[in-house]
Amino acid sequence: MSLDPQLLEILACPEDKGPLLYIEDESILYNPRLLRRYRIDGDIPVMLIDEAETVDQNEHDRLTALAADKGIEPTFNQEG
Repeated sequence: MSLDPQLLEILACPEDKGPLLYIEDESILYNPRLLRRYRIDGDIPVMLIDEAETVDQNEHDRLTALAADKGIEPTFNQEG
């Protein structure tokens, strides 16, 4: 089951307040700026900094390539 589109429009990283990439197939929200991955348990994003996982450069490259290949857009536009 995917996250509600209205929820995605307001989800931001709790640390830098920036947009996230929702990778539905892996049940995660990813912050490419901080290399931080937030898991989704059921339909509930776990947006706690202490619960986030920092990824290495190889995993970052994989996640950003996956997002690009699937046309995944950030949860919101920072410029607006």
